[in-house]
Amino acid sequence: MSVSVSENFGIHGATRSPTLANQGYHVVAPDLRGYGDSDSPLSPSSYTLLHLVGDLVGLLDHFGAQQAFIVGHDWGAVAGWYLSLFRPERVKGFVSFCVPFFPRDPNTRSLESCVKLFGDGFYICQFQTGNLIAPMGMEIIDYLETPANLPLNWELLPAWEGSKVTVPTKFIVGDKDIGFEINGIRQYVTGDFKNFVPNLEVVILDGGHHFIQQEKPEAVSEEILSFLRKFD
Repeated sequence: MSVSVSENFGIHGATRSPTLANQGYHVVAPDLRGYGDSDSPLSPSSYTLLHLVGDLVGLLDHFGAQQAFIVGHDWGAVAGWYLSLFRPERVKGFVSFCVPFFPRDPNTRSLESCVKLFGDGFYICQFQTGNLIAPMGMEIIDYLETPANLPLNWELLPAWEGSKVTVPTKFIVGDKDIGFEINGIRQYVTGDFKNFVPNLEVVILDGGHHFIQQEKPEAVSEEILSFLRKFD
């Protein structure tokens, strides 16, 4: 029986998938390090994508699973992409929601690209500074000034020029997702995307927005299951 590791975590929180479990899959929905009951290292340098990939490999080892299907949304999708890139032998198949894989340019810093595309107000740009320790008895969201700042070590990922994700992959996005409609993302997904993810299937759901797994759970679950069934 396959282990399906559902990566819908990070700033969006983890969810469970009774639909997959009811089909006989062992579903695990972990919290990203620093969230929920997961460990929270104090140093921002402990939150790189290399660390997150290591966490996922450790999770698979914990369950004794040599391979798993990975399902990820947004930041969880990013972690899934890099797990598939760095450790493809551990990934039986990958389903990504909303965030496609982008090849990294070794001559451009990620933050510079974010500022150029979205401006200084983009949340990832704002996440680079801030104090994450709230006074006793106060929630951190109530303590932080507006806009809330949160250190996210975005730059500590090496640039792998020309790298490709070779594991079987299904990419699901809603046609109303704002991230799909700006900066040429739609054109990339329907065009050059497959150059970097050769074994790719793209599904664009009508009327879906960014949190498509919550907005259209039945359609999304069926898309996941149709992907998993190809491996039976």
